[in-house]
Amino acid sequence: MNVLTGIHTEIDQLSARRVELWHALSAGRDSATADEIKQIDEKLTELWEAHRAERARIRFGERDEIVRRARAEERLERAA
Repeated sequence: MNVLTGIHTEIDQLSARRVELWHALSAGRDSATADEIKQIDEKLTELWEAHRAERARIRFGERDEIVRRARAEERLERAA
C-alpha cells in the first residue's frame, strides 16, 4: 500500500467517525463528544498536510535534492 492510499484511508475513517459524532452531538450537548470532534479535526488537518507534502515529493522529488539543485542554480547565477 502506498503512502497516499494509507493517508486517504485514514482520512475516510476519521471523516466517517466525525459524521457519527456530529449526529450524536445534534441530540444534545456533550463535552466529551465535542472534544473528540476537535481532536479528529486536528488529526484531519495533519493528514491533509501530510498528503500535500507527499504529493509534492512525488511530483518534485526529495526535499534535499530540490535544495541542492536550487543552490547549484544560485551559484551559477552569481558566477554569470
